[in-house]
Amino acid sequence: MSIAFTFKNEQFSLEALQLPSRHYYFNDKENYIKLLNIGEGIFPKDKIRTSISLDNSNLILTTESATKIYPSKKEYGIQKINIELKNNSNLEFINDELILYKDARYIQFFNLNFDESSTFFYTDIVSRGRSFENFDFSNMKIKNRFCQNKELEYIEKFDVVGDELKDYITRKSSQNFIFAKVYMKTKNTESFIQKLNLNGYQSVALTQNKKILLGTFSSSTMFALKEQIMHIWELYRQENDKKSFILGKQ
Repeated sequence: MSIAFTFKNEQFSLEALQLPSRHYYFNDKENYIKLLNIGEGIFPKDKIRTSISLDNSNLILTTESATKIYPSKKEYGIQKINIELKNNSNLEFINDELILYKDARYIQFFNLNFDESSTFFYTDIVSRGRSFENFDFSNMKIKNRFCQNKELEYIEKFDVVGDELKDYITRKSSQNFIFAKVYMKTKNTESFIQKLNLNGYQSVALTQNKKILLGTFSSSTMFALKEQIMHIWELYRQENDKKSFILGKQ
C-alpha cells in the first residue's frame, strides 16, 4: 500500500499509487492534498508507504482524519513516510492524531531531507486511545529523522509501552494526556523562536545546529491542543508571508 507524488515548479505528478492509499488534490489558491485511506485505519501487517518530493514548489498536506491503529497479538502495523525538499520548497504537513486501540502495535519511520533554501512545518499528535481507553496499546515505536542535504540534523527514537506511559502520567498526577510535537524550519528559524515566545509558546527549542525548531505541547482535550497547533501554524504562515488557510475539516 503506497503513494508517491512529486511537485516540480508547482506542477503535480503522481508517481505511484497502490490501493488502499489514495489522495485528493485541491488545486485552488495553493497546492493542497488530503491523504485518504479506503480502509478504516492501519491493521496488523499493514505497510503504508508515502513518498513526497518538492522541487521549487509549495504544498499544504493533511490527513483526512485521525489514524486508527487496530489491535494485534503479535504483528505491527507499519507506516513509512519519506520527504524530499529542495530549491526553495515549502511543505506544511498538518498531521491528525494517532489513535492506538487496546493492544495495538505500531511502527513509524519518518524521514525528511531538505536543503538550506527550503522550509517546513510538521506535526505529530498522540492521543490516549478511544474515549473509553487509557493508553491501553501494547507498543509504539517511532523513528523521526531530519537531514539537511543528507547530513543528519536531528533524530529521535521512541519505544513506548502503553502501561509504562499510563503509569508515568499517573505518577505525575497530570491532567494533560494528549501530546503533540511540532517541527519547523523557516528562513530565519532563530528569529522565529522569539516570535513564538512572545506569543506564549515557551516549550520550543532549537536543534544543536539551530536549523530546526522543535515544540512539545500537551493538553487535556484534543480541541484545545489542535487550537494551539493551528495558532502556531498561522504564525508560521505569517513568517512566510502567507495568508491564513482553511483546511476544510472543521
